[in-house]
Amino acid sequence: MQFKPYARSLAVALSLALVAGCSSTGGTQDGSMDGTRDGSGASSTGVSDGRASGSGYGGTAGASGQQADGRIPQQRTIYFEFDSERIRAEFEPVLAANARYLRENGNARVVLQGHTDERGTREYNMALGERRARSVERFLSVQGVSPSQVEVVSYGEERPAARGQNEEAFAQNRRVVFAY
Repeated sequence: MQFKPYARSLAVALSLALVAGCSSTGGTQDGSMDGTRDGSGASSTGVSDGRASGSGYGGTAGASGQQADGRIPQQRTIYFEFDSERIRAEFEPVLAANARYLRENGNARVVLQGHTDERGTREYNMALGERRARSVERFLSVQGVSPSQVEVVSYGEERPAARGQNEEAFAQNRRVVFAY
């Protein structure tokens, strides 16, 4: 009977697909892929997240924010206005540089980590952090980044970059971080 070889091949193919689908990409409990916590300023590769000390808004890494040799862009944090998920024009070059990196490195993956300041309920801030990360995800998608390269997570107010009850601290906490 001709059916038996096909069934055997199908069973092998399904087994391989199951094993591939269940494989883990690693990561840690805090959501980082390299063992560093968000806000540390550097990953295990030694690349800074681009935050300038004192200002909270970071500098630029050249006119485009892109490393000349194809490395991960230095500036990997963008900031938002109070109670908003609208991307500010001043951060579009940062997003474009990260989009360019992802397009040119099809095997690269990024987790967009949405954050808020502490004002508002925990539930509201979790939703706002997700909306912020999703707005960045949409921007990347329009720029041609594959959806399979992007994951969205919201930490809400749970992982502040700055402690304090003032506008400077609040402004540093309203952000989306590109975690490569």
